Amino acid sequence: MQQLKEFQEKINYKFKNEGLLRQALTHSSYANEKRMKKLSDNERLEFLGDAVLEIVTSEFLFKQYRDVPEGDLTKLRASIVCEQTLALCARPMKLGDYLFLGKGENLTGGRDRKSILSDALEAVIGAIYLDGGFTNAKEFVHQFVLTDIENKKLFYDSKTILQEVVQGQFTEELNYVLVGEHGPDHAKVFNVEAHIGDKVVGSGEGPTKKAAEQEAAYNALLALKKER
Repeated sequence: MQQLKEFQEKINYKFKNEGLLRQALTHSSYANEKRMKKLSDNERLEFLGDAVLEIVTSEFLFKQYRDVPEGDLTKLRASIVCEQTLALCARPMKLGDYLFLGKGENLTGGRDRKSILSDALEAVIGAIYLDGGFTNAKEFVHQFVLTDIENKKLFYDSKTILQEVVQGQFTEELNYVLVGEHGPDHAKVFNVEAHIGDKVVGSGEGPTKKAAEQEAAYNALLALKKER
C-alpha cells in the first residue's frame, strides 16, 4: 500500500511486517466503522510504545544530565513525553496524514488532534519495537522525539516560567484570554491567547483551558526568546 510505503520512507524505517505499521496507524474510530475484529486498532501498541518511550527517554536524560537530581529528571521526562510535546514531534513526519480515521473523526479535525497524534506516535514506537527490536525503536525515539530538548524543557513549566519572565522584564500584567472553542462536547478544543498588557504574545489550543494556556505560554516563551 502506497500510504504505508511513503510513511516508512519518512521515518527511515522499513517494516518486515507491514501489518504492525497499519495497526499502529489505525484509530479506534476507523476500526469501529469498518467493523474490524476486536483489538485491531492501535491502543495496545500505544500501551507498549509508551513504556519503550519512557525507558529510552529515561536513559537519555540519565546520561545527558549527569548533575541533575531525580526529581528534576522526572519533571523533564514528563515534559518530553506529554501529549502536547509528542503531538509536536508527530508534525514533521506528517503523521496525521497517514492515519486511518473514521469519517466523523476525520471531519472534526482528528488528523490534527493532539491526543490522537500523540497516541499514534507511541503506537508507531511500539510497532517498531515489535518489528525490529529495542535498538530500532530507540533510534526512532532519538531521531524524532529526543531533539530540541532545551525548548521541550520549557514546556512542562511554561506558565510558571512565563510569569517569572513577565514579572522580571515587563511592567504590564500577564493574562490568558479564551478566544474560542470548537468541536463536539466529548472532544472540545479551547483556543487561548497569552497577553502581556494589550499585546498578544502567544496562542495555544487544548482539550482543556489549562492545556491551551500552557501551550500559549510555551509559544509566548519561544516568541520572546526570538525577540531577544
